[in-house]
Amino acid sequence: MSYRPICDTWILARPQLTGGRRYYGAYPSGFLTRARALLGVGPDDAVLHVCGGMVRHHRHNGVGRNDRTVDLDRRLKPDYCMDVRAELPILLGGWSAMLVDRPYSPEDADHYRCGRGVLPDAGQLLRDCLAHVRPGGRVGFLDYLWPRPPRAIGECTVRPIALIGVIAGYDQRMRAFSVFEKVMA
Repeated sequence: MSYRPICDTWILARPQLTGGRRYYGAYPSGFLTRARALLGVGPDDAVLHVCGGMVRHHRHNGVGRNDRTVDLDRRLKPDYCMDVRAELPILLGGWSAMLVDRPYSPEDADHYRCGRGVLPDAGQLLRDCLAHVRPGGRVGFLDYLWPRPPRAIGECTVRPIALIGVIAGYDQRMRAFSVFEKVMA
């Protein structure tokens, strides 16, 4: 039996990074802890943070011991520095979960060092992430849109688990946090 929460909107505090840092597009405070709960992972499960090079700098962390980051910007010191449009890190047996926080639009991508020229397509990135989580694993996607999942990945089907509005204060853009699960057929 799976946990299917009744969710609507998470109204969270503005981002707080360690050392008083500011970073465009940082997770709102409290997001990571809630996201991990919906991903169904504990502190020891291996979660890959896709396009998440700054995730370890959040004051209200929510990052587990075996979590890893992948990002294209070397200055963020990700565990894996690579272009997720071409490849994703492989973990033997598959990742427990992945959390994707790509730039949400070409205009948003302009705020990052790598720019809009390397903005991954949301649908393709979701398919690639689902291919790299183990059966029973989940992919969380924070974006302005709700990406369309594939019907199947190999011998597994894909089902949507949750779609939650996420906002950090008045006069801010609302994001959608969607969670998809890879299920043995």
